[in-house]
Amino acid sequence: MRALALTLRFRVDDRCGITHGAMRPFIGALWHNRLLVVPIAYRRFCRNRRGHCLTSPSKDGAIIAGVMDRFGIGSVRGSSSRRGASAMRELTSVLEAGDDVAITPDGPRGPKYRISPGIIKLSQLTGIPVMPIHVHYSSFWELKSWDAFRIPKPFSRIDIIFGPLYEVDPTASDEAFETERCRLEAAMMAGNDRLV
Repeated sequence: MRALALTLRFRVDDRCGITHGAMRPFIGALWHNRLLVVPIAYRRFCRNRRGHCLTSPSKDGAIIAGVMDRFGIGSVRGSSSRRGASAMRELTSVLEAGDDVAITPDGPRGPKYRISPGIIKLSQLTGIPVMPIHVHYSSFWELKSWDAFRIPKPFSRIDIIFGPLYEVDPTASDEAFETERCRLEAAMMAGNDRLV
């Protein structure tokens, strides 16, 4: 990843001020298939911040946690099907300590580009806003995985958009919660005009 990163040309569109100075913690949301370059970009453009990511408790999740550790990013292990409650408590503690959290809300199993409820619940529980992170590669390989995982080709351009902070509204019913989930999903999709 570090060798590949040396060849990539990053262009950042910071719409929330994360790269310009102090900002309260946020819950970063990015699609699972764009994950590869985000730890590189976070370390390069957000050097004075501390971050953690949510990774699956599976063997694949352990690999991702190890990679994140190499970039100085902590991990919280859990998913909707395993260790969900304890992961929610750990993520809450991380945010309360002033650190950022990153979540791929369509992972670890999909479906692709569909937000699972956990990120909504975390934002409502903590009052911390969600920051949509959009990633576009000018040239990439696409794997035959459930998420069509993308790997940028050497010397390609990487466009990263740190979107405006998204305040999640409290909800009092299942219907209102689903409306809020769909609203965040639409905000995530709106920044992905080049999705195919």
